[in-house]
Amino acid sequence: MSAWLRGMQTQQQASTHTLAAYRRDVSKLLHYLTQAGCTDWAELDRERLTRFIGPLLGTNALLPSSVQRLLSSVRSFYDWLAAEGHVSHNPAAHFRIKRPPRELPKVMDVDLINALLDAPAPEEPEAARRWKRDRAVMELLYSSGLRVSELGHIRRPDYDASAGLVTVLGKGRKTRVNPVGRKAREAIAEWMEVRPHYAREHSENWLFLNTRGDRLGERSIQRALEEQALRVGIPQHLHPHLLRHCFASHLLESSQDLRAVQELLGHASISTTQIYTHLDFGHLSRVYEQAHPRAKKE
Repeated sequence: MSAWLRGMQTQQQASTHTLAAYRRDVSKLLHYLTQAGCTDWAELDRERLTRFIGPLLGTNALLPSSVQRLLSSVRSFYDWLAAEGHVSHNPAAHFRIKRPPRELPKVMDVDLINALLDAPAPEEPEAARRWKRDRAVMELLYSSGLRVSELGHIRRPDYDASAGLVTVLGKGRKTRVNPVGRKAREAIAEWMEVRPHYAREHSENWLFLNTRGDRLGERSIQRALEEQALRVGIPQHLHPHLLRHCFASHLLESSQDLRAVQELLGHASISTTQIYTHLDFGHLSRVYEQAHPRAKKE
Protein backbone atom coordinates (compact mmCIF):
# COMPACT_ATOMS: atom_id res chain seq x y z
CA MET A 1 0.00 0.00 0.00
CA SER A 2 2.83 2.37 0.86
CA ALA A 3 4.56 1.69 -2.46
CA TRP A 4 1.32 2.43 -4.32
CA LEU A 5 0.83 5.70 -2.45
CA ARG A 6 4.42 6.75 -3.17
CA GLY A 7 3.72 6.16 -6.85
CA MET A 8 0.54 8.23 -6.65
CA GLN A 9 2.52 11.05 -5.09
CA THR A 10 5.45 11.05 -7.52
CA GLN A 11 3.76 10.06 -10.78
CA GLN A 12 0.30 11.61 -10.43
CA GLN A 13 1.29 14.40 -8.04
CA ALA A 14 -1.61 13.54 -5.72
CA SER A 15 -2.10 16.01 -2.89
CA THR A 16 -1.57 15.16 0.77
CA HIS A 17 -5.34 15.29 1.30
CA THR A 18 -5.98 12.86 -1.58
CA LEU A 19 -3.27 10.47 -0.39
CA ALA A 20 -4.75 10.43 3.11
CA ALA A 21 -8.20 9.63 1.68
CA TYR A 22 -6.75 6.79 -0.45
CA ARG A 23 -4.96 5.36 2.58
CA ARG A 24 -8.13 5.46 4.69
CA ASP A 25 -10.18 3.79 1.96
CA VAL A 26 -7.78 0.92 1.27
CA SER A 27 -7.16 0.47 5.00
CA LYS A 28 -10.90 -0.21 5.38
CA LEU A 29 -10.57 -2.92 2.75
CA LEU A 30 -7.46 -4.30 4.46
CA HIS A 31 -9.35 -4.54 7.78
CA TYR A 32 -12.27 -6.31 6.07
CA LEU A 33 -10.02 -8.86 4.32
CA THR A 34 -8.10 -9.52 7.53
CA GLN A 35 -11.36 -10.11 9.43
CA ALA A 36 -12.45 -12.48 6.64
CA GLY A 37 -9.30 -14.56 7.13
CA CYS A 38 -7.65 -13.54 3.85
CA THR A 39 -3.86 -13.46 3.64
CA ASP A 40 -3.38 -12.09 0.11
CA TRP A 41 -4.79 -9.14 -1.86
CA ALA A 42 -5.60 -11.61 -4.67
CA GLU A 43 -8.29 -13.20 -2.51
CA LEU A 44 -10.61 -10.25 -3.11
CA ASP A 45 -13.23 -11.27 -5.69
CA ARG A 46 -16.53 -9.75 -6.75
CA GLU A 47 -18.48 -11.64 -4.08
CA ARG A 48 -16.20 -10.45 -1.28
CA LEU A 49 -16.23 -6.92 -2.69
CA THR A 50 -20.04 -6.97 -2.64
CA ARG A 51 -20.03 -8.10 1.00
CA PHE A 52 -17.56 -5.30 1.79
CA ILE A 53 -19.50 -2.53 0.03
CA GLY A 54 -23.08 -3.65 0.79
CA PRO A 55 -23.16 -2.89 4.54
CA LEU A 56 -21.60 0.54 3.99
CA LEU A 57 -24.61 1.50 1.87
CA GLY A 58 -27.27 -0.51 3.70
CA THR A 59 -26.54 0.92 7.14
CA ASN A 60 -25.87 4.46 5.88
CA ALA A 61 -22.36 4.12 7.30
CA LEU A 62 -21.11 6.23 4.38
CA LEU A 63 -22.75 8.58 1.94
CA PRO A 64 -23.10 7.15 -1.58
CA SER A 65 -20.58 9.72 -2.80
CA SER A 66 -18.09 8.48 -0.19
CA VAL A 67 -18.66 4.88 -1.25
CA GLN A 68 -18.04 5.92 -4.86
CA ARG A 69 -14.73 7.47 -3.81
CA LEU A 70 -13.83 4.35 -1.80
CA LEU A 71 -14.51 2.20 -4.87
CA SER A 72 -12.36 4.53 -6.95
CA SER A 73 -9.52 4.11 -4.45
CA VAL A 74 -9.83 0.30 -4.50
CA ARG A 75 -9.99 0.31 -8.30
CA SER A 76 -6.82 2.40 -8.54
CA PHE A 77 -5.01 0.24 -5.98
CA TYR A 78 -5.89 -3.00 -7.79
CA ASP A 79 -4.85 -1.52 -11.14
CA TRP A 80 -1.45 -0.95 -9.53
CA LEU A 81 -1.39 -4.46 -7.99
CA ALA A 82 -2.15 -5.98 -11.40
CA ALA A 83 0.55 -3.88 -13.09
CA GLU A 84 3.05 -5.05 -10.44
CA GLY A 85 2.05 -8.70 -10.93
CA HIS A 86 0.52 -9.16 -7.46
CA VAL A 87 -2.99 -10.00 -8.77
CA SER A 88 -4.29 -11.37 -12.06
CA HIS A 89 -7.29 -9.07 -12.42
CA ASN A 90 -9.05 -6.08 -10.85
CA PRO A 91 -12.30 -7.19 -9.10
CA ALA A 92 -13.41 -3.54 -8.82
CA ALA A 93 -12.91 -2.76 -12.51
CA HIS A 94 -16.57 -3.12 -13.51
CA PHE A 95 -18.14 -2.92 -10.05
CA ARG A 96 -20.78 -0.19 -9.93
CA ILE A 97 -23.28 1.13 -7.43
CA LYS A 98 -26.35 3.18 -8.32
CA ARG A 99 -25.45 6.85 -8.37
CA PRO A 100 -27.75 9.08 -6.30
CA PRO A 101 -29.42 12.03 -8.02
CA ARG A 102 -26.97 14.92 -8.13
CA GLU A 103 -28.20 17.90 -6.16
CA LEU A 104 -28.04 21.29 -7.80
CA PRO A 105 -25.74 23.73 -6.04
CA LYS A 106 -27.59 26.41 -4.10
CA VAL A 107 -26.79 29.99 -5.05
CA MET A 108 -27.46 33.47 -3.70
CA ASP A 109 -28.98 36.08 -5.97
CA VAL A 110 -26.86 39.04 -7.00
CA ASP A 111 -28.74 41.52 -4.78
CA LEU A 112 -28.05 39.42 -1.70
CA ILE A 113 -24.35 39.14 -2.55
CA ASN A 114 -24.18 42.91 -3.07
CA ALA A 115 -25.85 43.47 0.30
CA LEU A 116 -23.20 41.27 1.91
CA LEU A 117 -20.14 42.71 0.20
CA ASP A 118 -21.26 46.35 0.35
CA ALA A 119 -22.20 46.23 4.04
CA PRO A 120 -20.65 48.98 6.22
CA ALA A 121 -17.67 48.11 8.40
CA PRO A 122 -18.09 47.80 12.17
CA GLU A 123 -17.11 50.84 14.26
CA GLU A 124 -14.76 49.01 16.65
CA PRO A 125 -11.20 49.25 15.19
CA GLU A 126 -10.21 45.58 15.48
CA ALA A 127 -13.56 44.41 14.14
CA ALA A 128 -13.21 46.89 11.27
CA ARG A 129 -9.77 45.49 10.37
CA ARG A 130 -11.12 41.95 10.48
CA TRP A 131 -14.00 43.01 8.22
CA LYS A 132 -11.51 44.37 5.66
CA ARG A 133 -9.75 41.01 5.62
CA ASP A 134 -12.95 38.97 5.46
CA ARG A 135 -14.48 41.19 2.78
CA ALA A 136 -11.33 40.80 0.68
CA VAL A 137 -11.59 37.02 1.12
CA MET A 138 -15.26 36.99 0.07
CA GLU A 139 -14.68 39.36 -2.86
CA LEU A 140 -11.85 37.15 -4.14
CA LEU A 141 -13.88 33.94 -3.75
CA TYR A 142 -16.78 35.47 -5.68
CA SER A 143 -14.63 37.36 -8.20
CA SER A 144 -12.41 34.45 -9.22
CA GLY A 145 -14.38 31.31 -8.32
CA LEU A 146 -11.60 29.87 -6.19
CA ARG A 147 -11.79 26.82 -3.97
CA VAL A 148 -11.24 27.68 -0.31
CA SER A 149 -8.06 25.56 -0.25
CA GLU A 150 -6.72 27.51 -3.23
CA LEU A 151 -7.45 30.87 -1.63
CA GLY A 152 -5.94 29.85 1.70
CA HIS A 153 -2.60 29.02 0.04
CA ILE A 154 -2.17 32.22 -1.99
CA ARG A 155 1.12 33.97 -1.25
CA ARG A 156 1.63 37.66 -1.88
CA PRO A 157 3.73 37.12 -5.05
CA ASP A 158 0.88 34.98 -6.46
CA TYR A 159 -1.36 38.05 -6.62
CA ASP A 160 -0.59 40.64 -9.31
CA ALA A 161 -2.64 43.72 -8.44
CA SER A 162 -1.57 45.74 -11.47
CA ALA A 163 -2.51 42.99 -13.94
CA GLY A 164 -5.56 41.90 -11.95
CA LEU A 165 -4.49 38.25 -11.88
CA VAL A 166 -4.07 35.59 -9.22
CA THR A 167 -2.15 32.31 -9.62
CA VAL A 168 -3.45 29.33 -7.63
CA LEU A 169 -2.54 25.68 -7.22
CA GLY A 170 -5.66 23.60 -7.81
CA LYS A 171 -6.60 19.93 -7.69
CA GLY A 172 -4.02 17.55 -9.08
CA ARG A 173 -1.42 20.22 -8.30
CA LYS A 174 -2.40 22.03 -11.49
CA THR A 175 -1.60 25.73 -11.63
CA ARG A 176 -4.03 28.16 -13.21
CA VAL A 177 -4.26 31.93 -13.49
CA ASN A 178 -7.61 33.65 -12.89
CA PRO A 179 -8.65 37.26 -13.35
CA VAL A 180 -9.48 39.36 -10.28
CA GLY A 181 -12.30 41.89 -10.67
CA ARG A 182 -12.15 45.59 -9.77
CA LYS A 183 -14.17 45.30 -6.56
CA ALA A 184 -11.99 42.43 -5.35
CA ARG A 185 -8.80 44.37 -6.15
CA GLU A 186 -10.10 47.35 -4.18
CA ALA A 187 -11.01 45.14 -1.21
CA ILE A 188 -7.57 43.45 -1.26
CA ALA A 189 -5.88 46.86 -1.39
CA GLU A 190 -7.79 47.92 1.75
CA TRP A 191 -6.80 44.66 3.45
CA MET A 192 -3.13 45.17 2.58
CA GLU A 193 -3.23 48.51 4.41
CA VAL A 194 -4.15 46.78 7.68
CA ARG A 195 -2.26 43.51 7.10
CA PRO A 196 0.76 44.80 9.12
CA HIS A 197 -1.47 44.65 12.23
CA TYR A 198 -1.63 40.87 11.74
CA ALA A 199 1.92 40.18 10.60
CA ARG A 200 4.44 38.80 13.12
CA GLU A 201 8.14 38.00 12.94
CA HIS A 202 7.35 34.37 12.19
CA SER A 203 4.70 35.20 9.56
CA GLU A 204 5.29 33.78 6.12
CA ASN A 205 4.36 35.58 2.93
CA TRP A 206 0.73 34.41 2.86
CA LEU A 207 -1.74 36.87 1.37
CA PHE A 208 -4.26 36.36 4.19
CA LEU A 209 -3.26 36.04 7.85
CA ASN A 210 -5.12 35.21 11.05
CA THR A 211 -4.80 37.22 14.26
CA ARG A 212 -1.75 35.16 15.32
CA GLY A 213 0.09 36.02 12.12
CA ASP A 214 -0.27 32.51 10.66
CA ARG A 215 -1.83 31.47 7.36
CA LEU A 216 -5.60 31.94 7.33
CA GLY A 217 -6.68 28.31 7.08
CA GLU A 218 -9.74 26.80 5.47
CA ARG A 219 -11.66 26.32 8.72
CA SER A 220 -10.87 29.88 9.81
CA ILE A 221 -12.19 31.18 6.48
CA GLN A 222 -15.37 29.16 7.00
CA ARG A 223 -15.89 30.63 10.49
CA ALA A 224 -15.12 34.15 9.29
CA LEU A 225 -17.75 33.95 6.56
CA GLU A 226 -20.36 32.58 8.96
CA GLU A 227 -19.67 35.39 11.46
CA GLN A 228 -19.81 38.15 8.84
CA ALA A 229 -23.03 36.81 7.32
CA LEU A 230 -24.59 36.75 10.78
CA ARG A 231 -23.39 40.31 11.49
CA VAL A 232 -24.75 41.65 8.21
CA GLY A 233 -28.01 39.74 8.57
CA ILE A 234 -27.76 37.40 5.58
CA PRO A 235 -30.44 34.70 6.03
CA GLN A 236 -28.72 32.07 3.88
CA HIS A 237 -25.99 29.84 5.30
CA LEU A 238 -22.77 31.28 3.90
CA HIS A 239 -19.77 29.07 3.19
CA PRO A 240 -16.81 29.46 0.81
CA HIS A 241 -18.06 26.94 -1.76
CA LEU A 242 -21.36 28.81 -2.01
CA LEU A 243 -19.50 31.86 -3.35
CA ARG A 244 -17.75 29.61 -5.89
CA HIS A 245 -21.17 28.30 -6.97
CA CYS A 246 -22.45 31.87 -7.28
CA PHE A 247 -19.44 32.83 -9.38
CA ALA A 248 -20.05 29.95 -11.79
CA SER A 249 -23.81 30.38 -12.01
CA HIS A 250 -23.81 34.15 -12.46
CA LEU A 251 -20.94 34.09 -14.97
CA LEU A 252 -22.54 31.32 -17.02
CA GLU A 253 -25.89 33.09 -16.97
CA SER A 254 -24.30 36.23 -18.40
CA SER A 255 -21.75 34.75 -20.81
CA GLN A 256 -23.22 31.36 -21.81
CA ASP A 257 -19.59 30.27 -22.29
CA LEU A 258 -19.43 26.88 -20.60
CA ARG A 259 -15.87 26.18 -21.73
CA ALA A 260 -14.55 29.45 -20.26
CA VAL A 261 -16.32 28.80 -16.95
CA GLN A 262 -14.79 25.32 -16.89
CA GLU A 263 -11.30 26.81 -17.26
CA LEU A 264 -11.90 29.43 -14.57
CA LEU A 265 -13.20 26.83 -12.11
CA GLY A 266 -10.31 24.47 -12.82
CA HIS A 267 -12.60 21.55 -13.65
CA ALA A 268 -10.80 18.67 -15.36
CA SER A 269 -14.01 17.58 -17.10
CA ILE A 270 -16.65 19.82 -18.62
CA SER A 271 -19.31 17.39 -17.34
CA THR A 272 -18.60 18.74 -13.84
CA THR A 273 -19.26 22.29 -15.03
CA GLN A 274 -22.44 21.31 -16.88
CA ILE A 275 -24.36 21.08 -13.61
CA TYR A 276 -24.56 24.87 -13.68
CA THR A 277 -26.51 24.80 -16.95
CA HIS A 278 -29.48 23.46 -14.95
CA LEU A 279 -29.61 26.63 -12.89
CA ASP A 280 -30.63 28.83 -15.80
CA PHE A 281 -33.22 26.67 -17.52
CA GLY A 282 -35.27 29.75 -18.44
CA HIS A 283 -32.45 31.06 -20.61
CA LEU A 284 -31.93 27.67 -22.22
CA SER A 285 -35.61 27.52 -23.07
CA ARG A 286 -35.46 30.94 -24.73
CA VAL A 287 -32.38 29.94 -26.73
CA TYR A 288 -34.14 26.75 -27.83
CA GLU A 289 -37.28 28.59 -28.91
CA GLN A 290 -35.25 31.15 -30.88
CA ALA A 291 -32.83 28.69 -32.52
CA HIS A 292 -34.58 25.38 -33.18
CA PRO A 293 -36.29 25.25 -36.60
CA ARG A 294 -39.35 23.43 -35.24
CA ALA A 295 -39.65 25.60 -32.12
CA LYS A 296 -39.50 29.09 -33.66
CA LYS A 297 -42.68 31.07 -33.23
CA GLU A 298 -44.29 32.49 -36.35
